[in-house]
Amino acid sequence: MPPGGAAGTGTALLVTYNVWDISLFLAPLISITAQEMQFNPQIPVIWNGDFITGKDRKPLVIFSHGLGSFRSIYSSFCLELASYGFLVAAVEHRDGSACATFHFSEVSSGNASSTLQEFWVPFKKLEPGIKEFYLRNYQVHQRASECVKAVSVLRDIDTGRAATNILDTNFNLDFLKGRIDFNRVAIMGHSFGGATALLSLMKDDIFRCAVVLDAWMFPLEDTCYQHIQKPILSINTETFQTNQSIKKIMRLNSAGAELKYLTVKGCVHISQTDIAFLSGYLANGIMDPQRTMDPKTCLKISVISSLHFLSKHLDLTINGSKLENLSEEIQADVIFDFPVVNTSKL
Repeated sequence: MPPGGAAGTGTALLVTYNVWDISLFLAPLISITAQEMQFNPQIPVIWNGDFITGKDRKPLVIFSHGLGSFRSIYSSFCLELASYGFLVAAVEHRDGSACATFHFSEVSSGNASSTLQEFWVPFKKLEPGIKEFYLRNYQVHQRASECVKAVSVLRDIDTGRAATNILDTNFNLDFLKGRIDFNRVAIMGHSFGGATALLSLMKDDIFRCAVVLDAWMFPLEDTCYQHIQKPILSINTETFQTNQSIKKIMRLNSAGAELKYLTVKGCVHISQTDIAFLSGYLANGIMDPQRTMDPKTCLKISVISSLHFLSKHLDLTINGSKLENLSEEIQADVIFDFPVVNTSKL
């Protein structure tokens, strides 16, 4: 659960953990309050908790991470969405765009049997002489295919087909049987994940709409734009987009599907990740000095804007009065247009 707690109606329990082992060498780099330095701080979450009981089906959101990132660095945003009743599946891509990831494959042991072996997929650096577009375009297509595959796997789980989870977890996948609403599926992503989300709209009609956070438009080929014809919400920060990328975004949905865009003032590209909630020497060195907005406010704006958009295009009923009240709070921090500053080098 993100700082301040989830705003929705999700249930939670207490979990404790020990921070003593890491506090000594992290203290000079990341500020930790006196309360957080207690040996057993408590946060209102359930680790590997059972899926909420009932017979209703939950709308599905697939989330794609950015370049050099990984699936859990967007936990604040994804958990807030989940607290409003969404089933959020965060994909960790294996195209070489994650900071590092791994998978298991069967390896023959030489006696007609096989065992599972862990294989790591490191971050793929741009090799000299290779044009970046060709690498990133190849990756974005693999990423979009992985998002489609995630839906396929969840569909199998929903229908009760056997799905073996080789990771050590106590979560019972049977809880998801008959609980996923495949008529209400959206795709979301940040940066490279934003481009992935847009391309996914073209690859599979299961996705009814997309929400993109500071989408990196560079990897998309020109010929794909005319085929992306679903509602899109583009949530931008002030310093990332360029004139060229803005022109590309404006080419989307030429057939008339809703294209909505806004800019969050005082936020930078990394503000849309969990890193924004760190403070101290290390974090301040990572963050852009132009970041002036409190990260909780930035998170609130992204979540509330997304909920409004998703409720409209997935035909959902979300506590409307609460959303309207929150929307009034964020009006002063939002520009319903693209940013004027466009100094991004990406």
